[in-house]
Amino acid sequence: MKIALPALALLILCGCMQTVRRSDSGADERGRELAHRYLIVDTHIDVPYRLYGNNQEDVSRATESGDFDYPRAREGGLDALFMSIYIPADVDEAGGAREVADELIDGVENLTESHPEQFALATCTTDVLDAQARGLVAMPLGMENGGPIEGDLEHLDHFRERGIRYITLAHSKSNHISDSSYDDNERWGGLSPFGRRIVAAMNERGVMVDVSHISDRAFWQVIELSQVPVIASHSSLRHFTPGFQRNMDDAMVRALGENGGVVQINYGSAFLTAEAQQYGQDLQAAREALLEEAGLTEEDPRLASFAEQYRREHPYPYADVDDVLDHIDRAVRLAGIDHVGIGSDYDGVGDSLPIGLKDVSSYPTLVTGLIRRGYADEEIAKILGGNLMRVWREAETYAAQSGYPPLCHQ
Repeated sequence: MKIALPALALLILCGCMQTVRRSDSGADERGRELAHRYLIVDTHIDVPYRLYGNNQEDVSRATESGDFDYPRAREGGLDALFMSIYIPADVDEAGGAREVADELIDGVENLTESHPEQFALATCTTDVLDAQARGLVAMPLGMENGGPIEGDLEHLDHFRERGIRYITLAHSKSNHISDSSYDDNERWGGLSPFGRRIVAAMNERGVMVDVSHISDRAFWQVIELSQVPVIASHSSLRHFTPGFQRNMDDAMVRALGENGGVVQINYGSAFLTAEAQQYGQDLQAAREALLEEAGLTEEDPRLASFAEQYRREHPYPYADVDDVLDHIDRAVRLAGIDHVGIGSDYDGVGDSLPIGLKDVSSYPTLVTGLIRRGYADEEIAKILGGNLMRVWREAETYAAQSGYPPLCHQ
């Protein structure tokens, strides 16, 4: 274990950390101060897909919808967000993955070029720090679903040139690279033969391997194959959501720490609590019963009104800040303080965000919670972004040694 919480070491080891609170009446003010002092890097925000095909929404200004915009990012102290280049599994299966990925990247580039006083494209760690120094919100890119690679390492080179700095190997269905945690059809038994090749190729090129979404067997194969630390860009802990394969079990979290990587905690309520996870299953069961009993089709508008009525009669069991902190605490106990970060999934989990963490203005609330649980300032800095930046630098260093120097935007 690599935990460095001297005053709380015994409490951490006995699993009692969640009961600790700092009786500091200025914790809220301190939380805001630290959120604006330390680098905050959120590894998964779905702004690009939110804006895809929607030319009316301008996130350089305050927006009524969504979880991200520039004013709220500044209020929350957000310095860098990995813009998720998300490719739905059905788009991948239909053969349009590469085109959609390029269009989404175009959208991010257009956003940063149209608002250079607010946003900056970031393709290396130096870009992120430069943007922070200039008071800009940095926008590195992560590809969610490796479908656009299409089994061709030249495509990997193409997207590396375009700024992709991590790839989530699969999404909701098994693809040509890896099996998915959401897909019972584990066609490859983990990684495909090409998937094994691409792990090494991503290492060589400084593109971080993201193990969120992939099956357990694929995870263990990545850990065995990768020569550099890997990330889980937006995952939480299965301990709190038994049976939810999308989250990571304790052995996986430990292994990720031993690998040198980092687990970035997801904020979706269904990722955080068994109650919220069960709610979704119950709603789906009720929906399927209605389809069968009433003979409805998926396009029937009554399905939407049914969901609204269900929510009124059965209020959604939102998680809260303490639930997020519980995941962080356990990840720290399992993997060490150097191996935990934040990957909120803002704009990606709909109306399921925890009470107190509803949008990008709320990072100070999380920091306040960390303060009250006894984390030291330097440990908070690691969780907010320091750990992710270390992994990214290690990926850059390995790539340079392999003959692929970092491609920086500036």
